[in-house]
Amino acid sequence: MLLNLIIAGLVLGSIYGLIALGYSLIYKASGLMSFVQGDIMTVGAYLGLTFYHILKLPFAVSFLLSILCAFFLGMLLEKGVIRKLLNKNVMPIYVVLATIAISYIIQNALMLGYGSITLFYPSVFNVTSVKVWAANIQPEALLCLGTSLVAMVLLHFFMTKTKLGTAMRAAAMDSVAAESCGINVSLSTGITWGLSAGLAAIAGMLLGPMYGVFPILGATIGRKGFSGAVVGGYGNMYGSILGGILLGLLETLVAGYVSSVYKNLFAYIILLIFLFLKPTGIFNERAIQDV
Repeated sequence: MLLNLIIAGLVLGSIYGLIALGYSLIYKASGLMSFVQGDIMTVGAYLGLTFYHILKLPFAVSFLLSILCAFFLGMLLEKGVIRKLLNKNVMPIYVVLATIAISYIIQNALMLGYGSITLFYPSVFNVTSVKVWAANIQPEALLCLGTSLVAMVLLHFFMTKTKLGTAMRAAAMDSVAAESCGINVSLSTGITWGLSAGLAAIAGMLLGPMYGVFPILGATIGRKGFSGAVVGGYGNMYGSILGGILLGLLETLVAGYVSSVYKNLFAYIILLIFLFLKPTGIFNERAIQDV
C-alpha cells in the first residue's frame, strides 16, 4: 500500500509542480501573480480530448498540438490583456483581478462548449496496469510522472543553456538593464507567459486520461499548485517543483492513512504554517519586497 501511495503522491505532486512552476515563471518575468494557470490546464485537457478523441489524432500529436495552442493562448493573454492594463499604469492588484476574471470566463466558455459533465479520454495504452515491484500501477500514471520530469529538466536546460532562456532571465532580473543590452523585454515576457501556459497544458493532458475532464478541473489543481509554489519559495523554479511534489505526497499519504476527507485540510494547513513561519519557502525566495 505504501508504494502505491508514494507513486500516486509523486504523480499528483508532479502535476502540482508543473502548475507551481508556471506561477513562478510568471512572477519572475513580470513581478505579477496570475490565477489563471489552473484553468489553462483545463483548456489543455479539453484541447487534448478534442485532438485525440474527436479528431482521432495520435496521442503524441495531440499532446504537442495542445501545448502549442496553449503557448499562443498564454502569449495572447499577456499581450491582449495584461500588457494593455500595465500600459495604463494600473495597480498590480487590478492585473490579479483581471486574471481571476479570465479564469471564470474560461470556465464558463468551456461549460458552454463542452457541457458540464465529465468527459473521458480513450485508453492511451493497451494495458490497464503495469507491475512495479509489488504494486500494480496505471500506465498513464507512469506516463504522467515521466513526462513531468522530462518537461522540468528540459525547461531547466532551456532557461540556463540557451540564449533565449538567458535573455528571459535577464529581463526578469532587471528589465531596464536588459533593454539597454538589446533584449526585447516585451517579447521575453510574452514567451514566459506562453511557456507557463504550455506547462499547464502538459499537466492537463497528463491528468485528463486518469481523471477525466470537466470545466472546473483546474480550479482545485490551480490552488494546490499555488500552495506548492509558496511552500517551495514563490518565484523559485526548483522550489516550485519541490513544493508541488511534497504537497502531492502529503495529500496522498493523509488520504491513505487518515481519511480522504481531510487531505485538502492538511494541504492548506501546511500552506498557512509556511506563510506564518517561513513565508520565503524552502528555498528562501523573497517574493514580497519592501517598496
